[in-house]
Amino acid sequence: MPSCFSLIHPQVWILVLGRFLSELGTGFTLFYAPIFFVNQVGLSATAVGFGLGCASISGVVGRILGGSFADSPQIGRRRTLLLSAAISAVSSLVLAGTHNFVTLVIGNLIAGLGIGLYWPATEAVVADLTLTENRREAFAITRLADNLGLGMGIVLGGVLVTATGNYRTLFIIDAISFIVFFVVVYVAIAETYQRQQTRQQHTSHFAAWMVALRDRRLLVYVAVNIIFTTYISQLHSTLPVYFKNFVLVDDSTISALFAWHLAVAILAQLPVARILKSFSHSQALAVSAILWAGGFCLIWITGISHSGQLYWASLALGVFAVAIVCYTPSAASLVTDLAPLPQRGVYFSINSLCWAVGYFIGPPLGGWALDRPRPLVDDFWLWLALSVTITLVILYYLHQLLLSDY
Repeated sequence: MPSCFSLIHPQVWILVLGRFLSELGTGFTLFYAPIFFVNQVGLSATAVGFGLGCASISGVVGRILGGSFADSPQIGRRRTLLLSAAISAVSSLVLAGTHNFVTLVIGNLIAGLGIGLYWPATEAVVADLTLTENRREAFAITRLADNLGLGMGIVLGGVLVTATGNYRTLFIIDAISFIVFFVVVYVAIAETYQRQQTRQQHTSHFAAWMVALRDRRLLVYVAVNIIFTTYISQLHSTLPVYFKNFVLVDDSTISALFAWHLAVAILAQLPVARILKSFSHSQALAVSAILWAGGFCLIWITGISHSGQLYWASLALGVFAVAIVCYTPSAASLVTDLAPLPQRGVYFSINSLCWAVGYFIGPPLGGWALDRPRPLVDDFWLWLALSVTITLVILYYLHQLLLSDY
């Protein structure tokens, strides 16, 4: 076993197992939910995009509470994770019974609250239990578990949908996975907050947020992170419907494409983390941005091609996979480096808020594009590729700010 693995705290490995089981259930629904709500429930792509985006509204509240709860001696990381798992299980059951737009919105509002509570706490646990020199590998391992779970969930979900055509069962399985995650955390995860406070006095919730919001480096990172999360949201909300309705591929092919995407992410996660170890965090994020531009161009080619669409789509999703594995460990490690120890939960809360904003912008934007006539819907991917120039400019500025601190 590589030496970097032996340096990973046993609690992180237990959390890795829990995250794998949770993401296994999420994989059953993540890429099939938009198809289900558009093609079986009968909602428009714009309505579904708005409904999915509603998760980000409650997600903002969840992330703010999640950061404060995680940094609270009375609640801490562990209890925040337990609350998140319980709320997420309820949301999946509500979505399983969705027959109209109102229920879709309610289910996603509950889901957003659960997700919002989850991310600041789980990232803070990993940061608490790892040293600077192997932190990027630790975050890469947790993302590897996420991707393995998602990949297996997508494959199994595709098999279930192809065999039965029953999309609602996918949400019930997702609810069960959150219950299992709750049990893993309750039984095997110890609180990490108290051990990390040493002699530093606990800071009030309001003061902790003020410290973070005055950090110019963090605010610049927030701007670029919102763009990255908007890109990622296109994979989960816009791209499956685009493939289904414009590239004319069936559910089993979509399942295979996204399974391939996650297989590349799984295989590339640790090698990419090691390759990028010699890069600064901002440089690693720039590599990710360039790959996103390339992937969006390949999706555009997929849409306008009269032959070889499966080849171009596979190539695009492979590029997106590498873009994501360049992004996630570096982003989490950068936030850990920026955060004062007593405000670590709040900093990760702000990091997670970027996901809420990105997923609020991305699904409605993608849904609007999908309701346009061709060739406008194809050109949407080119516009996303061009937006990467803005991302690179912001990353260059962030890189200069970080250099000035050393």
